[in-house]
Amino acid sequence: MALSPSRSKVTAQDACLLYLVPREDVQGKRLLQFQEKIFLADHGIREAIYGHNQRDINQILENIVYIELLRRGYTVRIGKSNGKEIDFVAEKASQKIHIQVAYLIPDQAVAEREFSSLLAVRDNFPKMVLSLDRFDLSREGIIHKNLIDFLLDQDWPA
Repeated sequence: MALSPSRSKVTAQDACLLYLVPREDVQGKRLLQFQEKIFLADHGIREAIYGHNQRDINQILENIVYIELLRRGYTVRIGKSNGKEIDFVAEKASQKIHIQVAYLIPDQAVAEREFSSLLAVRDNFPKMVLSLDRFDLSREGIIHKNLIDFLLDQDWPA
C-alpha cells in the first residue's frame, strides 16, 4: 500500500488487522459521534496475545458473529436505543436485522438484559438473540437461536 505524503504511518485498520465499527442511534437513524467498537479481523490474533481466555467469551462470540455477518455481505453497525446497546444492526439491500449475542442465558435477569434492548426498537425488522443455549427463549417476536446453528445456517435469513 502506497502512503500519501501527508500520511506517514500505517494503522492496524489499514493493515486489515481490525475493524472499527460505528455506533448508530437506531431510533434517530444517525451515526453517533463517539468511539467505535473494535473487532479483530482474525481471532488468531486474540489467541496469540491472550491465549485461550474464556473470561472474554462474550467478546469472542460477538467477534465471530461480526465476521460472519461481513462474510454474508452485510454492512454492520452497533446500535443504540434508549440508552441500551444493540450488539449489531446488519443491513444488506432492503434487509435489516438487529442481533444480540450472549454466551448463555442462565436466568431471567440475563434474558431481560438481552431481550430488552431489542424490545425498545420500534420497527418491523427481524430481531434475534444468539446464544450457545439449546432451548428456545423466543418472545414478543424476537427469535432466540443457538449461535452454532446460526453460523451453520447458510439459508439465513430465509
